[in-house]
Amino acid sequence: MISGAALILLCCQSNSNQGSNEDKDIASIPEAPKQDSITFLSSPLISDHYTADPSAHVFENKIYIYPSHDVETTVEEDDSGAHFNMMDYHVYSMESSTSEIIDHGKVLDIKDIPWAKRQLWAPDAAEKNGKYYLYFPAKDQEDIFRLGVATSESPSGPFKAEPEPIKNSFSIDPAVFEDSDGQHYIYWGGIWGGQLQKWRTGKYLSTGTSPYADEPANEEPAIAPKVAKLSDDMLQFGEAPKDILILDQEGEPIKAGDHERRFFEAAWLHKYQGKYYFSYSTGDTHNIAYAIGDSPYGPFTYQGVILKPVQGWTNHHSIIEAKGEWYIFYHDTELSGKTHLRNIKMTKLSHLPDGSIETIIPMKKMK
Repeated sequence: MISGAALILLCCQSNSNQGSNEDKDIASIPEAPKQDSITFLSSPLISDHYTADPSAHVFENKIYIYPSHDVETTVEEDDSGAHFNMMDYHVYSMESSTSEIIDHGKVLDIKDIPWAKRQLWAPDAAEKNGKYYLYFPAKDQEDIFRLGVATSESPSGPFKAEPEPIKNSFSIDPAVFEDSDGQHYIYWGGIWGGQLQKWRTGKYLSTGTSPYADEPANEEPAIAPKVAKLSDDMLQFGEAPKDILILDQEGEPIKAGDHERRFFEAAWLHKYQGKYYFSYSTGDTHNIAYAIGDSPYGPFTYQGVILKPVQGWTNHHSIIEAKGEWYIFYHDTELSGKTHLRNIKMTKLSHLPDGSIETIIPMKKMK
C-alpha cells in the first residue's frame, strides 16, 4: 500500500539542474517514450542525462546524492552487465526533499583513477572529521572488479582517487554505514556480473565468462554479501571481511534457489530505534528486500519487501532520514525505456509501529 505522504512527492519534486554543464548528455536524452499504460509513483530527479544507483546522505544539513552516470554504449548487452559502461561520477545536492536539485558537475573520471580500466558502477560516500570519501567499484586491468576510494574536502567534490584499490577488495556496490559510536562499516557485493560468486573460495575463480558458473546449488545457502570495519583513515579495510548471514523466520539461511529473498546486489544499512536494517536487491526478481538484526554484522532475519519492481531490469537504492522524515532513493527507466539508461527517483519511506517497513509500489500498470 502506498502512503499518502509518499504521493506528495509527485507534485513537489523538481527536475531543475544547476551548476556545471561539463560532459552533460543533453543530446542523448530523447523525448520520453509514451507510458500510457503505466503510472509512476515518482518523477525523475534528473532529466538532462542518465543517472542510476543513488546513494544519498545528509551532509552539512543538505541531502547529497552520489549516483552512477549511465551513458549510451556500443558494448553488446549480456548477463555480465558489460553494457553498463559508466565512465565518471557527478554529485548532486538538495536543500530539502522538495527543493530543486543542484548538479555539482563531474567529480571523478575513470582516466584519473590509475588502477581502473572500465565500468565505474554504483558508488557511495562517507564523512569523517570533516573529510569526505567516495567509494566506488571498477574493473582493474585484468577485468576484475575492485573497490576504490577517493577523497575530498567537500561533499560536492571534486574527489582525488587513491593510486591503488583497497587492499584485498573485490566485487561491487560499496555502501558505508556510520554507527552511533562513530565506527564506519563498509558493505559490498553483487553476484553474476558483480563477480561475488567467483570469490567463494577466497581466491578469484577464472572459470570462463559465464556469470552463473560459480553459483552454489539451489539447496545450498545463498552467496553472502560482505562487511568489514573501515580503518581509522577510511582508506582500507580495518579487518578481514566477514559474511553477512540472512536468515528466514525459522532461523535458517536463505537458500541460493530462493530468488525472491536471496541477496543479489545493492547492500544498504540503516538504523531505526536501535535495530539494524539490512536492505538489498534480489536481482532477477527485482525486489528491494530487507532483514533486521541486532548488530551491524548481523545475522539479519528476512522481513519482507520495501520496494516492488520498477520499470527496467535493475534496481538499486539508499535510505536516509532528513529533517525527521525517511526517504528511499531508487532508479527506473522511465526516461529511456532502456535497461542501461536509467534515472534516479525518491519517495517517502514509512516505518510502521511494529518496526516493519510499509511496502512501496513504484508503478502501476493501467488496464
